[in-house]
Amino acid sequence: MLSRAASFICVATLALPALAQEPAIQSVPARYTSPASGPEMYRAYCASCHGSKGLGDGPAAVHLKHPVPDLTTLNQRNQGTFPKDHVSQVICGEESAGTHGLQNMPVWGPVFRSLNNSQEPVVRMRVANLARHIESLQAK
Repeated sequence: MLSRAASFICVATLALPALAQEPAIQSVPARYTSPASGPEMYRAYCASCHGSKGLGDGPAAVHLKHPVPDLTTLNQRNQGTFPKDHVSQVICGEESAGTHGLQNMPVWGPVFRSLNNSQEPVVRMRVANLARHIESLQAK
């Protein structure tokens, strides 16, 4: 029983930014990752909910109110074309993902700005590399 509780606390702690729904909570500092590494950022910021392969089966997903979208089907849901601009805008919080309802997904733009002292070129690099990694997860 203690092991199960400890596991839950560990997952909840790692997924705290992903579980945050209020802007004030989202200002919790995130672990620094390389802006050049889409896979590293995905593991740090997205996998707790979306799963390591983007299937929506991350360890925190079962604790969320709404189902977590399967990111591997974005091409299929968009006539065979990866919606890079839409994905980038959702990551930044500029656009809502219909499946996320009332912005249940954390807005990563402000988090990325806090990691890079608001250097917009680095923030754009983070978003582009993260979107590129999500594109690489698409089902063939």
